[in-house]
Amino acid sequence: MADLRAEPTPSNHSGEASPKVGENPAATLKVIRAAILGTVVEYYDFGIYGYMATLLSAHFFVESDPNTALLSTFAAFAVAFFLRAPGGILFGHMGDKYGRKKALTWTILLMAIATTGIGLIPSYATLGIWATVLLVLCRCLQGFAAGGELGGANAFVSEHAPAHRRAFHTSFVNTGTYLGSLVASLVALLLTSAVSAETLHDWAWRIPFLLSAVIGLIGLYIRSQLPETEQFEAVQESDSVEVAKYPIADVFTHAWRQIVLVIFLGALIVGGYYVAGVYAASYLQTEGGRSADFAFTSTCIAMVAAVISLPIAGYVGDRIGRRPVFFFGSGVTAVISFPAFMVMRDGSPAAAVLAQCALTFFIGLVNGVSFATYAEIFRARYRYSGIAMSNNVTNMALGGTAPFIATLLISTTDNNLAPAGYLLATALMTFIATFFLKETRGKELQL
Repeated sequence: MADLRAEPTPSNHSGEASPKVGENPAATLKVIRAAILGTVVEYYDFGIYGYMATLLSAHFFVESDPNTALLSTFAAFAVAFFLRAPGGILFGHMGDKYGRKKALTWTILLMAIATTGIGLIPSYATLGIWATVLLVLCRCLQGFAAGGELGGANAFVSEHAPAHRRAFHTSFVNTGTYLGSLVASLVALLLTSAVSAETLHDWAWRIPFLLSAVIGLIGLYIRSQLPETEQFEAVQESDSVEVAKYPIADVFTHAWRQIVLVIFLGALIVGGYYVAGVYAASYLQTEGGRSADFAFTSTCIAMVAAVISLPIAGYVGDRIGRRPVFFFGSGVTAVISFPAFMVMRDGSPAAAVLAQCALTFFIGLVNGVSFATYAEIFRARYRYSGIAMSNNVTNMALGGTAPFIATLLISTTDNNLAPAGYLLATALMTFIATFFLKETRGKELQL
């Protein structure tokens, strides 16, 4: 396999390096805050669906076998990920051709509308099969909007950040992925603790979905106040850099090797997150015999561990390089995959929480340097499209399917450690891909 290296920095007047960015700390902080809010909305919306899966299965998938209904719910969870790729193409096109800010405004708006819609849909008992159809349509809109969110937000922050702190700055954007899941888990925990099971089943399950409207509107307002990036404006004004008519075609023509590399580098970040951070809440209940309160509490603590790991990884990645962090995080995750799931299944309550925290922490380390690396690999004229497409292919293949495959593996193999094998496979994919990554620390972004 050929060395999939980042493109060389071109000389002036032939696609020169980026202008200086990140010189205004207050402005950079504002950009990071707005990007975090968008990723919080995205991962809150995706996370709350996973945490409410058992309730959604009862309201929208009427099956005689509860396990089949749950599988149907996770199948709908996975469907949204297949819409991420076309969403990434559209918003990548918009972001590379008309501006990062415009694309990111639309992603957060559509995501909030879709999630709020889930909270308003009448149940199967009222609408019959149309309730199921509407739920799936809302999930599809979520996936479509999410396709342009995370990659675009990281491209946006990367282009505002100074080269020597780029991984540290983008690591805070990625905290939004875990903070969104943390907020979702906390909301689920508060609901299960504050209301009776009957009230939760009757109407209270809708509250977490309706909250998305509030978070989304706040994020939308903050994003509307942001300036466009200097890199995007430099591409638009440059006489030496041609703005592609179709950026997605440009990135496939000139950077398909980088797309392949980013897909495999992201395997653990995506697959690992949905196994250790979303599916694990169900695993602790179904295979570990834990209560729903315990599972949500454990997941909340695990998300905190992941949030802590991200800026650590970003700081270290800016000091010693991206490759050592990729190797360390994926290597340790591979080693502890099976032991961690054994402890979550059979260990004491404290040990089970610690095991889940260990998984999310080391996966978070890889995530902390990932998107800065991606931004350094792709040129500005197709950066949004390149990151979005690569990240969405990985999400489509390994993310949305993870809870479904984990549940299916246990059902078909009768081995409740099978999800650990899935996690191990994603860790090895990232570990091996890192051998083909040229170090990009300190690299000036290219136009």
